[in-house]
Amino acid sequence: MSREKRIAKGLLSIKAVFFRPDEPFTWASGIKSPVYCDNRLTLTAPEVRNEVENGLAEIVREYYPECEVLMGTSTAGIAHAGIVGHIMGLPMGYVRSSAKDHGRGNQIEGRLEPGQKVVVIEDLISTGGSVLEVVKVLRDAGAEVLGVASIFTYGMKKGLDRMAEADVKNVSLTNFDTIAEVAAESGYIRKEDVARLIAFRNNPADESWIGA
Repeated sequence: MSREKRIAKGLLSIKAVFFRPDEPFTWASGIKSPVYCDNRLTLTAPEVRNEVENGLAEIVREYYPECEVLMGTSTAGIAHAGIVGHIMGLPMGYVRSSAKDHGRGNQIEGRLEPGQKVVVIEDLISTGGSVLEVVKVLRDAGAEVLGVASIFTYGMKKGLDRMAEADVKNVSLTNFDTIAEVAAESGYIRKEDVARLIAFRNNPADESWIGA
């Protein structure tokens, strides 16, 4: 079984990814979504957590062998960056969503020297906005950002376009299409729901998939 499918099965088994095409969730942006994703649940499921963290370490070794520092996104990527850093024997830190209003006013926590080669650890990527903010902060601090290693990506066109425009590479353990396929194979959803899920992925603003 491929790594993508193995991780997908694990995320589904602990309901870190939860499909509800007939009763959509509402995102903060107002978009109706047939899927809810909470990869923080991997932290309380040791078997799945080990699979995820070792998978992220494999991505860093394979795609970013020059990596010197791991930087987690705040807050979801912090624990994953810490565990992967431990597995790989690499230093880690994290990037706050905004600079502290006290002390030294840090936005980057942990030691980061200009010119160091960094990989960003992220839990999921949808439109790419939050992870690209982190990349910008690191680049502004003089880091060489090699790319992103993430658990899950929706593969939305907007996110792919934004990442490409910012010249940021991302490698994910699994993706929306694979999880939808595994969910149908495992009986989490009906096989006929897969097309509806892909329609959502292709254009989240178009709600014609609801009730289809």
